[in-house]
Amino acid sequence: MSDRIRRFVETMQIQPNDRVLEIGCGHGVAATLVCADLDGGRYLAIDRSQKMIAAAATRNAAFVQAGVARFMLGSLESLDLGGEQFDKVFAMRVRLFIEDPERAHALARRWLAPGGRLFVEYDEPKKMS
Repeated sequence: MSDRIRRFVETMQIQPNDRVLEIGCGHGVAATLVCADLDGGRYLAIDRSQKMIAAAATRNAAFVQAGVARFMLGSLESLDLGGEQFDKVFAMRVRLFIEDPERAHALARRWLAPGGRLFVEYDEPKKMS
């Protein structure tokens, strides 16, 4: 498991009852860490890739079956969650936060509950040699 992802998740200080939204979940590595800290809380992940959603849901099947985690195909730009709100919203390596940060932050903030926090990290993936 990536130390970078572990450090990022630790920074969020997930509480047992948190409602957490991840934008761009990839393979679901962060989902595993977040869901392990939840007890009464819930986690929702979105990704624009069906392949990544399937991989993340498979990796976290126990959390899905327990009703802790959900995985949805979608993008930040097109996301419609009705009135759902989250205590913590996070994104790692989601290009929109670099290419158009004001727009990305505005889109993500609409899902924050009062007092909620947005966590964003973007670094270029290391190239394999």
